[in-house]
Amino acid sequence: MKKIMILGSTGSVGRQACDVAARQGWEVTAISAAKNVRLAEEQIRRFRPRFAAMADAGAAEDLKTRVRDLPVTVFPGSGGIAEMIRESPADTAINAIIGTAGLSPTLEIIEKGNARLALANKESLVMAGDLVCGRAKEKGVEITPVDSEHSAIFQCLRCGKRSEATGLIITASGGPFRGRTRRELSSVTVADALAHPTWSMGASITVDSATLMNKGFEVIEAAKLFGFSSDAIEVLVHPQSIVHSIVRFRDNSYAAQMSVPDMRLCVQYAVEYPDRTEAVIPPLDLAAVGRLDFMKPDEETFIPLRLARRALEKGDIAGAVLHAANECAVGLFLEEKIGFTDIFDILERVTDALGHLSGGSLEEITAADASAREETLREAARIAGKRG
Repeated sequence: MKKIMILGSTGSVGRQACDVAARQGWEVTAISAAKNVRLAEEQIRRFRPRFAAMADAGAAEDLKTRVRDLPVTVFPGSGGIAEMIRESPADTAINAIIGTAGLSPTLEIIEKGNARLALANKESLVMAGDLVCGRAKEKGVEITPVDSEHSAIFQCLRCGKRSEATGLIITASGGPFRGRTRRELSSVTVADALAHPTWSMGASITVDSATLMNKGFEVIEAAKLFGFSSDAIEVLVHPQSIVHSIVRFRDNSYAAQMSVPDMRLCVQYAVEYPDRTEAVIPPLDLAAVGRLDFMKPDEETFIPLRLARRALEKGDIAGAVLHAANECAVGLFLEEKIGFTDIFDILERVTDALGHLSGGSLEEITAADASAREETLREAARIAGKRG
């Protein structure tokens, strides 16, 4: 029986991981969440893990009270999540924590050294891909991707030797604003941005999909995970979201992974690899889909994709700056403090302003993250003042 821990168990991917665990009969040894005590309690009563952690200390105390009748140890705060990781006997750790908070747990799982890392936290690779992958190699920790695009690449690479693969194609749904001009995007509301045509995701990642920032981050992830250069990774808009990624081989044959858009398959494969087990998602009806369209993205309008490629060329610090600026700017947009296209302007100005930063240690990455957030807030204030 597979023994897994699920970090970020109350988030979108975490909830789907719980669903797969129940279907597959995996033993859940530990869960972590941020503040959603109600759902964390439900998951504890459902899976009976030995350990749990809440990033919010107050939520941890509340959870302790709620589950005092069960034999579960509840750890408080980010330090508690690290302690839980060290204590859990899981053979696979699913890191589905959202945002910067997921980086430290990724490194903690790697340092523990005896569990596969099923990685859904893209920030770990965008901010510190060289550090994470380098340390995983040193410790002999296997990383299996949970993002749908990278799971697809991971699967397609099994069709040949890595040395035979010459390029990647990552697909994008195009979000809700495909084909719109910069002028048309200036009036986009929060509700508009959250109306994704294909995937059901959290608010921040849905906005990232609308700006194509999410796709830019995925280019960085793919480069770090699979060892491809930026110019070997192409992005194509594919509105049907059926083909999740494609690998090109040196004989100009292409391997594509297709399925209905459902993250549960990615979770299942990341944990069960190299085996394929009974389906947890419905079959694909290609006749019903009818057609598969592909087109180039508009990188002149949706500049985050271009900024991500630039960050990839500069290294981890540039990725950390871009991620932090984006996370902060998207948060301001969701609070309706800036407009949709202000996100683009802020990202470009912040990455230009902090382009001199260098380094690759965790301390340097953390400092760059903080600097980018401060610079983003200054830019947002400047924009608000200009509109007066």
